Amino acid sequence: MLNTFRTPRLACLVLIGCLASAGVSPLAWAGAAPDSAETPATRQDPAVTKPALDRSGRRRVGNASLYAKRFAGKKMADGQLMKPHGDNAASKTLPLGTTAKVTNLKTGQSAVVTIQDRGPYVKGRIVDLSSATAKQIGIEHEKGVTKVAVTPIAVPLADGTVKAGAAAADVP
Repeated sequence: MLNTFRTPRLACLVLIGCLASAGVSPLAWAGAAPDSAETPATRQDPAVTKPALDRSGRRRVGNASLYAKRFAGKKMADGQLMKPHGDNAASKTLPLGTTAKVTNLKTGQSAVVTIQDRGPYVKGRIVDLSSATAKQIGIEHEKGVTKVAVTPIAVPLADGTVKAGAAAADVP
């Protein structure tokens, strides 16, 4: 049976024919999705995957979430390991190295974080927080998401200098 196909080309053609008769697109089998199967969630859109950095230092409001437990000990975008008990946080738009004040708008509790990672990649969320920081500002672990204000204290600029953010006066 194995010697039935004398050339690799013939074997490939037979395999593609079998896949097609089974309803599997050769494009999908090869790893390329046909246009009809492409959705915003599967398409790599540069505007979605890499938003522009915001070095303005202005306050922003949105939802904060907790880092998933599976990220503990994993390497973050700045090369450091994610520490659930640290002050590390993730933002899609704040430059790495930014220090910011995160305030829970329901409780009024605040904490200072350092942006060391990218994310969260869920619509409406502007920051992912370590478990310790979330607890410090009163985010219930069961709920995991709450509305916050993220106000930069110090924002690293592209030229290596640091710009004072809107919360710079709030920190002693």
